[in-house]
Amino acid sequence: MLKPIRAALTAAMLTVATFALAAEIRGDHPDTYVVKKGDTLWDIAGRFLEKPWLWPEIWQANPQVQNPHLIYPGDVLSLAYLDRVTLEEGPRELEPVTGVPLAEIEPFLKNLRVVDAFEHLPHVVALEEGRIRGSLGQVAYVEGLEGAQPGQRYQVVRPIQRYTRLDRTACCDIFHKDDLDFRGKRTVDFQQFWTNATVSDNGHELLGFELMQQNVGTVTRGEVGGIEATTLLLDDSGREVRVGDRLIPVEAQPYDLQFFPHPPKQQFEYGRARVLAVSDMLTTGGNRDVVALSVGARDGVDNGTVFSSWSVGESVVDRVENGPWDRSEDTFGRSSKVRLPDEFAGHMMVFRTFDKVSYALVMDTVRPVRVGHELKHPDAPY
Repeated sequence: MLKPIRAALTAAMLTVATFALAAEIRGDHPDTYVVKKGDTLWDIAGRFLEKPWLWPEIWQANPQVQNPHLIYPGDVLSLAYLDRVTLEEGPRELEPVTGVPLAEIEPFLKNLRVVDAFEHLPHVVALEEGRIRGSLGQVAYVEGLEGAQPGQRYQVVRPIQRYTRLDRTACCDIFHKDDLDFRGKRTVDFQQFWTNATVSDNGHELLGFELMQQNVGTVTRGEVGGIEATTLLLDDSGREVRVGDRLIPVEAQPYDLQFFPHPPKQQFEYGRARVLAVSDMLTTGGNRDVVALSVGARDGVDNGTVFSSWSVGESVVDRVENGPWDRSEDTFGRSSKVRLPDEFAGHMMVFRTFDKVSYALVMDTVRPVRVGHELKHPDAPY
């Protein structure tokens, strides 16, 4: 009797799951859709699903689809039969469809990374002919590459940001980023000077240092004949190199090429997951901008995780109950203030994950995404 019961329960669960997912299908969906080159899972799902991040689940609820994570240009998606998605395979001549537009994030996949420390990395000590900057076809001299052999390739990276978190139990965590100088040392930020000076290490956590790729080079001469620096020929048309830049070995494939949208694995405590930064040193971003997030692999975040971004509601003085109108808000206590609701800004999908920090692409917005925004489940109602 046990096996029939198990079979019945499994069938019932699959039926419920399929019904629940079918309920998310738009009523005006087409009968068929042919996947095209340049499509993304997010854009295709947006044509006939209410929630693009449910893409993998609705395919997995249909066992006739051999692999829901491998959809190719030329595949025909049929939606006509009982609102169930079936797949007619097309030619396998092109790369499979991914969750985000790769062309828009590829520079960030190659150029940005977060590390716990960088002081131990080899660094540029000088450039040929005493130059201040070096570029394609020029030579940089590096200290710390003992044993390097001609032909070995290295990325030249620059520490540009230091991300930290102050753990607070009273309300919310405080996140901060510091700009770094050519040595990787923090620059003086007068807006945060007293905070940086007075905060102790108790509850103060380093999330990591952001490194940006400047160039790529090939070793042409090691430390031989009494020479104490390795010669590196810059062979990429990227950014200029300067003294103090660091070196890391070139990775053959340092990132994933496919991203499948899905909700986060857990709900974070309020104030724990925030937008740390917007690409290009901005504080505000919109569709197709890249943002850094304060959560990473240790928090269960992986590539494809979808978050909604919310501006944190202010606490305003109830002037009707507490007046007078000319009194400064700073003189009122918490009991005199009213917490306003958070406001939804948009959705974003993670495309590169490190231990404590991740990068995401803003997929859709109704208002700008800003540094400090709260990250929630994509279906969060408030």
